[in-house]
Amino acid sequence: MKTALTIAGSDSIGGAGIQADIKTMTMNGVYAMSVITALTSQNTMGVKSIFEISTDFLEDQLDAVFEDVFPDAIKIGMVYSSEVVETVSGRLKKYGAKNIVVDPVMVSTSGARLIDDKAVETLADKLFPIADLITPNISEAEILSGVSIKCGEDMMIGAEIIERRYGCAVLCKGGHSINDSNDLLYYDGKFIWLKERRIDNPNTHGTGCTLSSAIASNLAKGFDVCDSAHRAKEYISGALSSMLNIGHGDGPLNHSFDLNGKYAERNN
Repeated sequence: MKTALTIAGSDSIGGAGIQADIKTMTMNGVYAMSVITALTSQNTMGVKSIFEISTDFLEDQLDAVFEDVFPDAIKIGMVYSSEVVETVSGRLKKYGAKNIVVDPVMVSTSGARLIDDKAVETLADKLFPIADLITPNISEAEILSGVSIKCGEDMMIGAEIIERRYGCAVLCKGGHSINDSNDLLYYDGKFIWLKERRIDNPNTHGTGCTLSSAIASNLAKGFDVCDSAHRAKEYISGALSSMLNIGHGDGPLNHSFDLNGKYAERNN
């Protein structure tokens, strides 16, 4: 079995972060491993507080994984500070990590800031250059490119600027920001639109985490960036179409929408 590692924050409601990544990786056919960068107390209504893991313990977690089970792909999510970014990038370079997907998590769905200003610069300097793919949403792409994005053409301009600036493929996530569900992949000098029907589901907590984890899972299994993105997009659509409704706020996806078998049976 192929393996994938998520390096991200914990989400106590289980819809985003480490918990969503593990569910996604499992459903996409790889063995999931995790390194926790921060603990968050949050639910579908918002983030209450954040507790950052020490860099010493972060190093210990990374060493524990790489010294035993070398991951076939890596997804990086919430990295709250410059120190965390530098620790992660240093360890990944040390071990020669491959198939790295960075989801530049800056603001939660509920609006909570999940990274400080200095860390954004360090993220771009230290992690983007070793990444195979980064997956910014519209707001993040605007920050990284310096371009105001209001339409598909703006997404193309922004994605090309980001690719030239940081030297990695870019998946710019459209979503609700431009009123459709189309994402744009700029890969190997080509623009590739990932189009799916718009699903009228208000519960989108953790969609970014889920998408990047699904891409990493497919990279681990040997698919290229383009095929991995297409497969991940289809998985997201299936999880949204299941119309799970949990919590009083922006609820999570149904990561296990395609789970069948004896051990998933219910006793009704």
